[in-house]
Amino acid sequence: MNGLVGGIMVAMVPIWWQTILPRVVNRMLALPIEHLLRDRSRRPLALLAVTIMSLVAVPLLSAAKPNGKDAAALRQRPDAAAAYFEPTVAFINKQLRQNWADYGFKPSDRASDGKWCRRVYLDVLGRIPSVAELDAFLDDRRADKRIRLVDRLLSDQYATEYARHWTTIWTNILIGRSGGNDAESPVSRQGMQHYLRESFRQNKSYDQMVSELISARGTNKPDQPGFNGAVNFLAGKLAEDGVQATAQTSQLFLGVRVQCTQCHDHPFNNWKQNQFWEMNSFFRQTVALRRFGNGQDIAYIDLDNEDYEGPSRAPEEAEVYYELRNGVLQAAYPVFTDIDGARTELDRSGFLDDVNRRSELARLVVDSGYLPVAMVNRMWAHFFSYGFTKPFDDLGPHNPPTQPELLEKLAEEFRNGGYDIKQLIRWITLSEPYQLSSRFNKTNQDDDPQRGNPPAFSRFYPRQMQAEQLYESLLVATEAHKTRGAYEQQEEAKRMWLAQFVIAFGTDENDETSTFNGTIPQILMMMNGDLIRRATSTDQGGFLQRVASDPATKPTAKIQLLFRSALAREATKTERNAANTTLARRTNIVEALQDVWWVLLNSNEFILNH
Repeated sequence: MNGLVGGIMVAMVPIWWQTILPRVVNRMLALPIEHLLRDRSRRPLALLAVTIMSLVAVPLLSAAKPNGKDAAALRQRPDAAAAYFEPTVAFINKQLRQNWADYGFKPSDRASDGKWCRRVYLDVLGRIPSVAELDAFLDDRRADKRIRLVDRLLSDQYATEYARHWTTIWTNILIGRSGGNDAESPVSRQGMQHYLRESFRQNKSYDQMVSELISARGTNKPDQPGFNGAVNFLAGKLAEDGVQATAQTSQLFLGVRVQCTQCHDHPFNNWKQNQFWEMNSFFRQTVALRRFGNGQDIAYIDLDNEDYEGPSRAPEEAEVYYELRNGVLQAAYPVFTDIDGARTELDRSGFLDDVNRRSELARLVVDSGYLPVAMVNRMWAHFFSYGFTKPFDDLGPHNPPTQPELLEKLAEEFRNGGYDIKQLIRWITLSEPYQLSSRFNKTNQDDDPQRGNPPAFSRFYPRQMQAEQLYESLLVATEAHKTRGAYEQQEEAKRMWLAQFVIAFGTDENDETSTFNGTIPQILMMMNGDLIRRATSTDQGGFLQRVASDPATKPTAKIQLLFRSALAREATKTERNAANTTLARRTNIVEALQDVWWVLLNSNEFILNH
């Protein structure tokens, strides 16, 4: 599709949305791939409807009936992964089976090997498998091959990719997608990534990472003396007396949303206004010192601690004042409230020689009952789309978990296991619910959180890829990952591509949103964006040119290669016939394969993790 057509599409958006789109959505949402292959003129219309309504289409995709080899695979009994006996995995399975029985659900069938392989690569490494990786897994006839694949993805063989993926996730969690992208920002995105990459590559324990992030001192950029990338978590959160440092530390590591309690008691959970300012008191010795280079440009940030004397200038009892709703000022001192309500009070002195408040906070957070519960809930949500609470980072009596015993047990095992993130991943990916298909059966139609029902995890809930996953997957699908440059160059190219989807609001909460969620910018990017143009390029030496020019591969095998590259499965008979018709109509096989490839990359089946 050329730029002119894309421009016309943009101009017509209001018309589409109000008049034409509602009439075609029902037809186009379920439009099979073979229909798009048969009629190239349908592609813009189909893509507009399918992409913009992708989240609505998830239940339709989930309920679709399998056919051919997939149907046979889904009827198989669960393999060794689902029956794998490891005490923690067995407990997960037992608890959820009882839950399914209570609801009257039977779990969906086991996902086919190809779909499960694609799923676990996306969740653990942030990309789809290459054709070689997929074929190696499918050709493995051992009953425990799923266990072996999880172990391999968590091994040193994939350490670099594992670290890259989880660095991306945690960079976005800790400083946001837009954090450190502005030249005037006190945050160094490169510095944050450097710290996280090394931490995940070493499989550093989660409690150690949290302690380092909260207590970090040093400079924020890799090229500066005293560099400590961990300081970037707090470097941009200390303005306005560290309100954001307080809110983000509580939400990210304790799973408690306390932002509104800076002004009043929380209307739902049991956090009070005084607790916010008691937590805030821990950050009052912390300073982010701006170090300047030539001129007025900030060269780097130096995060450090210093004595705090409080507004009364009496450092022996260095208080924080906050205003009650009736206008009365109240004093607060560093006090940590744990998940069971137990309160730990620090020495009120603001002298560092007496007490280092931030170091004490790091210790209290790591020792708290909140930490393992919050992390388990977050990780479960990563792999299953939903945590045991909704949202997953809002714990408390006002928001009880759907599976309290399971959440408590997993948190206990996570703590007892030394906060080993890879072990937690292993438990989740080898559990029975993670083996299941995303398709409903006759008994679990109500297991649909999109309709407001609590998740029972009797099936896998499909979700759209994150923008970062799509980027990496397109590189793998086209084999462009084999010729990537240095890590810094790769990340900069990805950052520039991702910038088109991120909108930062500039609020006190550093809110931001992504337009990579079925909106018009995503539609146009998938139709005719630079990354898609490169992925579907027919240039000499490119992926499609190599596939087309291989004399040893028959046309049908070339089509199957495209399907395996994009969807981790073979084309159905109907899809093969439609693709062969496309090839027969075109005199140029490269352009014919380009049509097939474009359709596959723009299908819901490619964009969704299912």
